[in-house]
Amino acid sequence: MTGHAYRTIDVPVNGGDLRVAVWDPTEAATADVLLVHGVTSSHLAWPFVVERLPGVRAVAPDLRGRGASNALEGPAGMRAHAEDLAATLDALGIESIVVVGHSMGAFVALAFAHLYPDRVERLVLVDGGLPLDVPAGLDADALVAGILGPTAARLSMRFDDPAEYRDFWRAHPAFREAWTAELERYIEYDLVPDGAGRLRPATSYETTAEDTVDMNTGPLLLHALAELRHPTHVLTAPRGLQDEEPGLYAPEHLERILASHPDIVHERVDDLNHYTIVMAPAGAEIVAKVVRDELATPASV
Repeated sequence: MTGHAYRTIDVPVNGGDLRVAVWDPTEAATADVLLVHGVTSSHLAWPFVVERLPGVRAVAPDLRGRGASNALEGPAGMRAHAEDLAATLDALGIESIVVVGHSMGAFVALAFAHLYPDRVERLVLVDGGLPLDVPAGLDADALVAGILGPTAARLSMRFDDPAEYRDFWRAHPAFREAWTAELERYIEYDLVPDGAGRLRPATSYETTAEDTVDMNTGPLLLHALAELRHPTHVLTAPRGLQDEEPGLYAPEHLERILASHPDIVHERVDDLNHYTIVMAPAGAEIVAKVVRDELATPASV
């Protein structure tokens, strides 16, 4: 990738090793950024954003239960992910950092800032992090189905080879106009053996359900938002996981949340969906500009 050299490291955490990608700038690094992916994603959601951050060292873990961290033992949940982020910074000798989270990664970023306030300078939350408008009292399966829909159903599917999985994604409405070589690498990286001679997505349904329930019904994120002390910039997309409107945050719901948190800076990004806001050039340029601006802002502000 132009401007960065890509490598991975394994960071010891509770239950095993966390796979962490590091993009070192080919020029002298002027800043660091921590990138946290979504609920069924991996660190390879971020290359479009990284290539638009010249001079910045980008650090992006595969969250436990995803990508090359899919075999980690022990529970998931927002607290476990936050502890893994702290271990990642320790392994790289980073005291504090700007944290960018997409989708569930935005909720993880918020939890991390709450539990480890001295490790976080500023937050950029991309189409996530703020409470979702979901009915109370749903069981785990109903909650996952209501939020993720076909994204959760994909986790139980099996594929004969990477080509079949690529074909599945080519028909996905979110990427019909945004197919790239980077996306193909992201898709192929997601596959792991299912133990019966076929391939499956790396993220298990059980892990997805555990995290989805925690981020929507657990107390940690409510406390984190109520006690938010870090400068926070939120970006939202008008279309959702299936390129549908209104996306994760209906305007009326979002307006109510933001009215309760006037210090949060919000920006609605037009003409993009939940995926393409980070995994396509147009969205990545917008996200990267916000990140560059946040990196250029003194930590004390």
